Amino acid sequence: MDAIDKKILMLLQEDAKQNTKEIAEKVGLSVSPTFERIKKLEQKKYIKNYVALLDADKIGKSISVYCQVTLAVHSRELIDDFKQHILVLPEVTGCFHVSGNYDFLLKVAVNDMNEYQKFVINKLSVIKGISNVQSSFVMEEIKNDFAYNL
Repeated sequence: MDAIDKKILMLLQEDAKQNTKEIAEKVGLSVSPTFERIKKLEQKKYIKNYVALLDADKIGKSISVYCQVTLAVHSRELIDDFKQHILVLPEVTGCFHVSGNYDFLLKVAVNDMNEYQKFVINKLSVIKGISNVQSSFVMEEIKNDFAYNL
């Protein structure tokens, strides 16, 4: 990956709806080589997907919660079981297996406190092997970038 590829990736992170001609003009290439570079970046999985970033408030997901989950035992069986359960929970928008004082960090998006309570009681607490859940509620989003600085 050279400097032009990095610039293409930065431009696509900024606005993935730009067409190849617009990107080509910004990186100083013609359309064909720019198109080929984008295709190669996709094939090599530098670009995993193209998505639309939504406004959480406008779609009724105004509460963001970070849950620190600790498992009772660190066994492969419990870890795999936990992962499988989390994958199908639509409220969970991020799940990270971490080191430190807890085992997993979940990012949860819900409409209100009532929905979060139901999520914890009916979906999270029924997963076998969880010994502790601590929740931190986002009061204000200061920075939430999805782009990597290249």
